[in-house]
Amino acid sequence: MKFVIKNNKENILNIARKIGYIFQAKNPARSELVFIRPLERGGYPRFHLYIKENLENQELIFNLHLDQKRPIYKGAPAHAGEYEGNVVKAEAERIKRILR
Repeated sequence: MKFVIKNNKENILNIARKIGYIFQAKNPARSELVFIRPLERGGYPRFHLYIKENLENQELIFNLHLDQKRPIYKGAPAHAGEYEGNVVKAEAERIKRILR
């Protein structure tokens, strides 16, 4: 699920911490930072959030999905991800509410 929020000139890492996400990686090919927020102690299910900054419009572009379980095959990026649905919508609304 993609959504956009105006950036108040705040650092992306600080924004992620504020909404409860942990930095996972930087994706320089797509100019975005990757974050996770586990829902359970074992790490899965977890929310996976990509944040990209649009400096022209002073916006942050969020791309959110829910990883239901870890990849089955070693080295394989495939997972059981949900990109829509009530749980993902509720998380997007939670993020928007915190950042307003």
